[in-house]
This record gives sequence, C-alpha cells and structure tokens, in this order.
Amino acid sequence: MGFRLASIRTRRVSFTADTAASKPVGVPKGCLAVYVGEEMKRFIIPISYLNQPSFQELLGKAEEEFGYDYPMGGLTIPCKEDVFIEVTSRLNGQ
Repeated sequence: MGFRLASIRTRRVSFTADTAASKPVGVPKGCLAVYVGEEMKRFIIPISYLNQPSFQELLGKAEEEFGYDYPMGGLTIPCKEDVFIEVTSRLNGQ
C-alpha cells in the first residue's frame, strides 16, 4: 500500500493541531488535514509526507482499519497522538 506523487516540491511546513470540535481552519496549498488519536485531533501536514515510508506505514494502518470510509469525513490515522507527532517531527526535521 502506498501513494506515489510525482515531482512534489518539498518545503518546510510546521504541522499544527486543533480539536475536531473547534472551528475548522482552512488548509494551506500543498497541505492536507488528518485526524489522529482517540480524541480525533486535527493536524495540518505537508502533502510531501505521503511519499515517506514511515508515513506510508500509518496510511496502511488507516486503510486496514477504515478502508476508504473515514468517520471524520477526512483522512483518519488510527494511532496514538504521540506516535503521530514523533513520526511527523522526524519528517519535519529532514
């Protein structure tokens, strides 16, 4: 399982989080929103993360658990919030 995106320019973007219950914030160009953890916290991440093997593992878990039917209406990652932050922090540091 994996997504392949051709020729994406990488740029440094800090990911942000807010609660799913709060007012949704627009997603900047080149980013996407994902929901993570038991509280379904919303994170904005760069699309370039989709090409990274460590992030593709998280996407594989999402596919196993939800298929393509996401309960929050957006991409939902079924892992603990601290695991997600660890993975994305490593990707952000590259």
